[in-house]
Order: sequence, then C-alpha cells, then structure tokens
Amino acid sequence: MKYPSEIYEPSEREYKGIEPIFYPFHDKTVRVTRCGRICEGGLKVSVSSSFAGQDVGIKEVEDGIWVVTFLDYDLGYFDENNSRIEPVDDPFDKKVLPMSRE
Repeated sequence: MKYPSEIYEPSEREYKGIEPIFYPFHDKTVRVTRCGRICEGGLKVSVSSSFAGQDVGIKEVEDGIWVVTFLDYDLGYFDENNSRIEPVDDPFDKKVLPMSRE
C-alpha cells in the first residue's frame, strides 16, 4: 500500500526513440506535420495529429488515387482533387487467415 512515487525508480536504459521507418514498396516516404497533414508538391492532405512527426508511406494505386500506410497498416486513400483521406474499414483489424476453407 504505497504510492507509486514511493517505489518509482528510473529505467537504466535510455530511450532512443524508434528507428527510421522506410517504405520500399511505396512511391514516397513523407513526414506528417505537427498539425497532422501530409504536405507534398502543393498538396495538403489531413491525416491525424496522432501521427504528427511520424513517417508514412504513400503510393499511387490508380491515376490520382493514393494509399497512405503507417508501418504495416493501410490508413486510407485520398485523391488529388479531394485531399481528404477516406479510411479503410479497420486498418488495425487482425490479419488472421481462416483455419478451414468452409
């Protein structure tokens, strides 16, 4: 029955952040701005301020239609005219294959 501050000890390991993220199968790797946008070639697309400072991959999948990916997850699509991301159903849904073909 102690307060957390009474038993807290700082970690011996120094936090170094995450390694740089590369998207070799995408057209570009871009950094999301502080306000949560992708700014590329005069195009401003709102993603989310949750991704501020993180690198995301963008890939043109059709003429003027781009997919935005963070790590292994497709976040959504945007077109060059609308500049708004349309989300995929659930980018963080488990990717589990069925056990049987039924």
